[in-house]
Amino acid sequence: MTGSALLLYISTAIVLQILLLGGAGFLRYRAAVRPSAVCSPVAAPNTSGASWTGWREFRVARRAYEDLQRSQCSFYLEPVDGIALPTFKPGQFLTFQLDTPSQTLTRCYSLSDRPSTEHYRVTIKRQSAPAGLPDLLPGLASNHFHSAIQPGDILRVRAPAGTFFVDPDPSHDIVLIAGGIGITPLLSMLRWCLDEQPMRGIYLYYGLRGGDEHVFKHQLAQLTTTHPNFHLAVAYSQPGPDDQLGRDFQHQGHVDLDLIKKSLPHGHHQFYICGPAPMMQSLVPALAAWGVAPADIHFEAFGPASIGSVSSTADVSPPAIQGGTAQSFEVQFSKSTRTLLWTADSGTLLDFAEKNGIEVESGCRAGSCGACETRLMSGSIRYVDKPDYDIATGKCLLCVGMPSSNLVLAA
Repeated sequence: MTGSALLLYISTAIVLQILLLGGAGFLRYRAAVRPSAVCSPVAAPNTSGASWTGWREFRVARRAYEDLQRSQCSFYLEPVDGIALPTFKPGQFLTFQLDTPSQTLTRCYSLSDRPSTEHYRVTIKRQSAPAGLPDLLPGLASNHFHSAIQPGDILRVRAPAGTFFVDPDPSHDIVLIAGGIGITPLLSMLRWCLDEQPMRGIYLYYGLRGGDEHVFKHQLAQLTTTHPNFHLAVAYSQPGPDDQLGRDFQHQGHVDLDLIKKSLPHGHHQFYICGPAPMMQSLVPALAAWGVAPADIHFEAFGPASIGSVSSTADVSPPAIQGGTAQSFEVQFSKSTRTLLWTADSGTLLDFAEKNGIEVESGCRAGSCGACETRLMSGSIRYVDKPDYDIATGKCLLCVGMPSSNLVLAA
């Protein structure tokens, strides 16, 4: 290599090194004065935990069966947007919009765990066709959850709602009475109270047919050993051959007033009850007749059970129309091409429709989810209780509505 070639090689190397150093310095300077140029375009999640309106997307994080029959499954839901979840009142429910192969359904399911900012949990029982009535269809929504919804699936969900929730005042002991899958909102109340108010007395009466459907069995038993103020009484009405009295359950038969009288200590208690129609229709008025103050009896029926109001005389007839004397009105269901006479003992319009075999979509049955929202073609409606749901103009909620004139409904 000649001297001139060597000098050219060295000069070129020096120039390249200067250029590289200068470029690196420019990039560091640009990053310092323009940080947005290298930041992620995704905004940091809002961690305020504020509630939301309308539908919000949730991803199914996992699912887990909770009973031996594998008929009751918990679904753990995480928000797709990553925003912290709002707290809820223990006992409230979520409303889901489900796209099934045959139709879009709106259904409500109780939250079954204590509040969390990271996930929600609902526990859903697969509803089969009623025994002895094979012509009736099984539960469309519950079977869709069990058969079709898997981890990773996206669901549309409304914010927690409902007026059935535990009183946070710890000065009164609480009595939780559950039948079957009615344990879910009471389990949320239980877990919250044990975490937040461990000194509060809690009595759970849980009625089931047998051990095969005993949901959260081991978790509940464990809680009695770690929380001395939690008292559990399980009743099996049809124990199986492997179910042992004293080990799996404490009482054979149903949860009724006699059982409560024998085992509940004297004192002022607040009662929270959730179960199937026969349980609700017998136990709620029995507690009132026993002398429990109406303000201390809180209940939520699932399925078509409708209890109405509770008074100290155990009157469980539907509430009277507010603002006037109850009358009879003609209700025309235009889609069903039927005109029927509603009277004071017909209950809500949803009860009235179901008793007369008119199919109406429903969910919470408490004026919170909007599933039964129906177009009001003519007439006027009054509400037993003010609905939580924001009713669209020209529509009405059948689950808490009663007629105050002749009606024409698009149902």
